[in-house]
Amino acid sequence: MTLSPDWIALAFDLDGTLVDSRRDLAAAINVVRAARGLAPHALPAVEGMVGDGVVMLVRRAFPELDDAALPAAIAEFLTAYERGCLDTTRPYPGIEALLAAAARRWPLAVLTNKPERLAIRVLAGLGLAGRFQVVIGGDSLPVRKPDPATLLLVAGRLRVPAARLPLVGDSRVDLATARGAGAPVIAVTWGYGRLTAEDLAGANGVARSVPELAALLGLPASPGGPRAAPGC
Repeated sequence: MTLSPDWIALAFDLDGTLVDSRRDLAAAINVVRAARGLAPHALPAVEGMVGDGVVMLVRRAFPELDDAALPAAIAEFLTAYERGCLDTTRPYPGIEALLAAAARRWPLAVLTNKPERLAIRVLAGLGLAGRFQVVIGGDSLPVRKPDPATLLLVAGRLRVPAARLPLVGDSRVDLATARGAGAPVIAVTWGYGRLTAEDLAGANGVARSVPELAALLGLPASPGGPRAAPGC
């Protein structure tokens, strides 16, 4: 099934949608925890903390710290993450081919809660930056996803109406962002968002693999790609 032919641009979430960055995020968190004599977090635990921006990630990762100690932990995390943000982070299999095909048909954007500078660094380091006309990060505005102003800014910069700009993402944050902006949303189930059947019912389309996403977009099939576990 192909979705609406009326779309004239595409926006993508980054972490958990286009790239698998879990290990680099967890490594940076655990560097800072180790410096404080704290036990490391397991990878699945860090996955569940991602999606609401750096401040919330660090707050969740350091429940031992009070508000006064949080700014220093954030700064240390950003330093550690910038140093290692490309150590293991890679596009999901099939994503590079999908983006190449999509960029031939539409202007593309990234809308992420990762700081804009780091999002651009990751995209550039992976050879993906040239596919995107707009990159909006969690610090590009005074607000971040799920505030609809973020997606409306993308629409404004691309000079397209939000109603014709689907957001592709893996989390409830992405779903809420699109709904608030009056935009379509495609949910992907291979990321960190742990979307429920109820969440997926509110999406305009659901892709459980990169080839399924290509099919929904009416693009040539992308080889391989992550696939959600049965029942997701």
